[in-house]
Amino acid sequence: MSHIKDTELWPSGELKIKWVRDHMPLLDGIEKDFIATKPFKGLKIALSVHLEAKTARLCEALAAGGADMYITGSNPLSTQDDVAAALVHEGLNVFATHGCTMEQYEADIREVLKVGPNIIIDDGGDLVTTIHNEFPELVQGVIGGCEETTTGILRLKAMDRAGALKFPMMLVNDADCKHLFDNRYGTGQSVWDGINRTTNLIVAGKNVVVAGYGWCGKGVAMRAKGLGAEVIVTEVDPIKAMEAVMDGFKVMTMAQAAVEGDFFVTVTGCDNVITAEHFPLMKDGAILCNAGHFDVEVAVAALKEVAVSHRPARANIEAYTLSNGRTLYVIAEGRLVNLAAGDGHPAEIMDMSFAIQALSARYLVEHKGTLGEKLNKVPVETDREVAFRKLAHWGISIDTLTPEQHKYLYGE
Repeated sequence: MSHIKDTELWPSGELKIKWVRDHMPLLDGIEKDFIATKPFKGLKIALSVHLEAKTARLCEALAAGGADMYITGSNPLSTQDDVAAALVHEGLNVFATHGCTMEQYEADIREVLKVGPNIIIDDGGDLVTTIHNEFPELVQGVIGGCEETTTGILRLKAMDRAGALKFPMMLVNDADCKHLFDNRYGTGQSVWDGINRTTNLIVAGKNVVVAGYGWCGKGVAMRAKGLGAEVIVTEVDPIKAMEAVMDGFKVMTMAQAAVEGDFFVTVTGCDNVITAEHFPLMKDGAILCNAGHFDVEVAVAALKEVAVSHRPARANIEAYTLSNGRTLYVIAEGRLVNLAAGDGHPAEIMDMSFAIQALSARYLVEHKGTLGEKLNKVPVETDREVAFRKLAHWGISIDTLTPEQHKYLYGE
């Protein structure tokens, strides 16, 4: 029961999965625990996460715990067809193809929901939104779900405020072992990996404009600085803007930064961050890309309208020439640059994030029917378990509070 590009692509996908398996020890340990305890026996898990090798390892671990897996991607350009084929070869159900139309992408989302999932693993909120809107009769069978991203959590909070969310969701992105490392170090490295491998241009000596100074923006700015760029930050939050200044970066409005930038990276989770107002202000040769979840931050449709012509400039780069004679370049159609133009976050980073996902899914099963809140924080104990597993892998020991110290700090 699958819909993928080509089942014969599995050998190269298997190699990719084996590589990350060798670099994801936390998930390996959790998988062994799941094999022994089978926490998901008899349950169906619907998963929509960027479908590449690290995600495949999460799927394998959940399947090892007894789950029937129904898998799709969370972005048409981030699916790797050989990895999808490898999962099908292992007997898992996959509905995803690289470069599919939005209509097909949405059809694949529906396919993994039609089975009536008991647990949802989401990345951006498409599964949760669709099951509520299109399959309300299946909602009662959902024990709960886990959300991977800031964007998805914003959508969940909006649903919760409207009284529309009908089952518990674990806010995986808000766990310390996720956002402090995945969003900052993972995004910071993988964004520049995607940009560099796609453009083959120097970053040192250039002006890099980073839109948004949340944890992801911090990582992108930090890595740009490390590559020798001058970094400009744009923000709507005055506190984050102050933080960027004190971290040594210039802060401007996007209209001011548009004149200065050589590279533009949007990391806001909002739409229309770079718009038709900004394009004519930009330098000839400016390069635009997006590191937010959805392809709405750089207004590519508006750029097409104001451009007098456009053409492919290089694999995964489109050139748009404006009436003023300047040419702007957009990477990966304005989609998530680290996955649509790269392999996503490093395996060791996703090992922590997906360890949180796997343990949060188990937590939902263990607490079935008892989670009164629709939006649930990942328990501190889960965060600490992942942290201790990671430290143990590194061979690092830390101190422990004495009973007297604990009493001094907490009065217990």
